[in-house]
Amino acid sequence: MRIAQIKLRVITMALKSPFYTHLGTVTEREGIIVEVIDSNGVSGYGEGVAFSTPWYTEETVETSLHIMGDVLIPLLKNQPINHPEDAAILFQSVRRNHMAKAGLEMAIWDLYAKQSSKSLAAVIGGTREKIASGVVVASDSLKSCLNQIEKYLEEGYQRYKIKINPNQDYSLLAEIRRRYPELPLMADANSAYTLRDIDRLKALDDFNLLMIEQPLASDDIIEHALLQKEITTPICLDESIVSFNDAKNAIELGSCKIINIKAGRVGGLYEAKRIHNFCLSRGIEVWCGGMIEFGISRAHNIALASLPGFTIPGDISASKRFWEEDIITPEVSVKNGFVGVPDTPGIGFSINEKRLKETTRIEKVFKFENK
Repeated sequence: MRIAQIKLRVITMALKSPFYTHLGTVTEREGIIVEVIDSNGVSGYGEGVAFSTPWYTEETVETSLHIMGDVLIPLLKNQPINHPEDAAILFQSVRRNHMAKAGLEMAIWDLYAKQSSKSLAAVIGGTREKIASGVVVASDSLKSCLNQIEKYLEEGYQRYKIKINPNQDYSLLAEIRRRYPELPLMADANSAYTLRDIDRLKALDDFNLLMIEQPLASDDIIEHALLQKEITTPICLDESIVSFNDAKNAIELGSCKIINIKAGRVGGLYEAKRIHNFCLSRGIEVWCGGMIEFGISRAHNIALASLPGFTIPGDISASKRFWEEDIITPEVSVKNGFVGVPDTPGIGFSINEKRLKETTRIEKVFKFENK
């Protein structure tokens, strides 16, 4: 894989409506678009999904830009690679910074798939022609929450994730269940609880939830194991799983029954596939989470969710869920509750160059010397 240059673009785009969690409200999204160009002028695209501030993980757009430009890209310049997995292994010499690693590694996967004239889904072992789509309901009021659910039901979404916290959990879920007794429903706590809230969490068993996601600390697997023994609702881990070893240890301890795999959170598709394969071998269900991302990351998520172990509808909603206009074409769409898996080379979407240009506020170019 002869890399000629890498472009990093920081883009900013306003959300169509605010995205609420107890950790903060997102009204505008920054991200890093990675373009890896080979010596024949073929481009592969990835996306750094860190947020502007470290509310989800310790990484930010600024730190990711630094790690990509000053650490990871120099590694690629000094060590030629033949396969995307070589990049993932090369990056292991750098601790953590998983989102920075993933942005570059996933662009290399797209380039490799295009060079191979295969879809990204086929290259990584995907088996599905379409994937079931779920959606996140993140609202600051019951009325807004119910309105969102009604809207998304009309659009055919197959699973509904409700953001909860100790100030808005039982009563909110009770009203949703009253109105929609058969709705495929899960709750996402984003680490809003502690073991002192165990009775409160036990009470949520009343609602026949598919799962409760990350109820306890973002770096914990010990207390989640204690909690899982006390509640019948399956625990899903998200922020706690940033590597294959995290997933393996959590499963061995009984910390969860489900894992949310985000390629951006775990360092890229190589590590995401390792986690998927281990979970599949141990009977642990997995699904693909979202990061309020732009179309490039969404396209990678579609390929990832085509792997056989992804049995739960993921947070892979339509582009119009967040954006007036996305940076890919065609935009991701949901039809009858499903998203089609592209069968054309690479991620299967083209770049909306006009939209990318008008949303770019920083651009850095790194040229390689191929001898």
